[in-house]
Amino acid sequence: MRPPANALVQGQASSARLSISGMQDPPISPRAHQLHFRSIVFDAHADTTQRLFWERFDLGTRSSVGQVDLPRMREGGLGAIFFSLWSPGTLKGGPAVQRALDLIDAVRQQVELHPQDLALVTKAADVPRARAKGKIAILMGLEGGHMIADDLGVLRMYAALGVRYMTLTHTVHTTWADASTEPPIHNGLTPFGRSVVKEMNRLGMLVDVSHVSDKTFWDALEGSKAPLFASHSCCRALCDAPRNLSDDMIRALAAGGGVVGINFHVGFLSQAYCDAVRKIAPELEEANQRAHQACGDDLQCQVWAEARVSQEFTRAGKLPEVRWEQIVDHIDHAVGLVGADHVALGSDMDGSTMPIGMEDVTALPRITAALLERGYSAADIRKILGRNTLRLLAQAEQVAKEMQTLEER
Repeated sequence: MRPPANALVQGQASSARLSISGMQDPPISPRAHQLHFRSIVFDAHADTTQRLFWERFDLGTRSSVGQVDLPRMREGGLGAIFFSLWSPGTLKGGPAVQRALDLIDAVRQQVELHPQDLALVTKAADVPRARAKGKIAILMGLEGGHMIADDLGVLRMYAALGVRYMTLTHTVHTTWADASTEPPIHNGLTPFGRSVVKEMNRLGMLVDVSHVSDKTFWDALEGSKAPLFASHSCCRALCDAPRNLSDDMIRALAAGGGVVGINFHVGFLSQAYCDAVRKIAPELEEANQRAHQACGDDLQCQVWAEARVSQEFTRAGKLPEVRWEQIVDHIDHAVGLVGADHVALGSDMDGSTMPIGMEDVTALPRITAALLERGYSAADIRKILGRNTLRLLAQAEQVAKEMQTLEER
C-alpha cells in the first residue's frame, strides 16, 4: 500500500516561507496591496485540476499541501485562473479523450459545489462580471494536442464544453506537431496540424505555443489568424531551456498581438539550476524514480514528489536556491523586449517546483510589489497581472466571430 499524496509532501507549502539561508521578504506596502487587490489577477496556467481528479480534493478546503485552493486564492487576490487539463503524452486515443473529459467534469463539479465563490467562464467579458459578483472566474485550457485523438470533432466537443485554449503539444510529439523536448520528426506542424490551428481560430480557442518546438512555433504563428498565447513559458535569454522562448520568438509573438505568460517553475527561471540539474542528472533521475514508485499511478502525487526531491537536493547543496524575484527578472526581460502589453502570468502551480518565496498563490502580491519597486506604472502592472490575458481572449473571440460570419455568407 503506497502512502497518500499528502504524506509524501506534507509540510511542502508551510516549510519554505523562509529560504534555506534564512532570508525573509519584507511586508507588502499598502500601495502594492491596494493595487493588487483592485486589479484582476489572472493566472494563465495551473495544474490543480489533476488534484481535483486524483484526490477528489474539495477546492473550498484550505490545504496544507499544494499551491492552489479557494481560501488561498482569496488571500492571494486571484480573480481568474485557467485550470489545465493534462494527461501524459503517452496516453493516446480514446483513453486520452476520456482523461480530458474526466478533468473537465472535475472542474465543473467544483463550480457546482461553490456557486457563491466560483464562476465557470467562457468569454472574456464574463471575467469582470464574475469579479463584480465577488466570484473567481474559472477557465479551462487543454495541455496537449494528443487529447484530441487526431479528430477535429473532438476539438469542437472540448470547445463546446468550455475549453478556451489548447497547448499544441506537451513534452512529447503529437502525430501532427513537434514538441520542444524531443528530436523533431515533423519539421513543425503537419498539414493536419495547420488545420487544427485554423479550427481553433474558428472556435475562438487560444493557440497555446508553450511546450512546442521552435519550428512548430513559427508554423503556428504563420497559420493563426488570432494572436498566439504562450501560457506558461519563460525567456531563453535568461535560462536556456528548450521550453523557453528566444528573444526573436517573443518579439514575433508580440508583433502578432500575442502574449507570453511567465512560468514560475525553477527549472525555467534559473540557468544555474538548469546547469546543476544537468551535472547530477543520473542521481536526480534515480531519486525521482523512487519517489514515483511510492505514488503508483497517481500523477499529481508524482509531480509533488519531484518537488520534494528538488527541495531535498537543494537543502543538501546539490541544487542551487531559486528565489521568487527571478520571476520578476523574466517579466522585466520580456517587457524590455516588447513592452508591457504582451506579458502575463502563467504560474504552473500544482504542476512544478516553485521558487523560494512563491510557494503558493498567497504570495502573488509580492510580484505586484516588486514591479512597483522596479518602476512599473500601475497601468502596466494591471496589464501584466491580468488585462493582457483578457484582451487576448477577446481578440480570439473576435477572430472566431469574423470567420463564422464569412462561413455564413
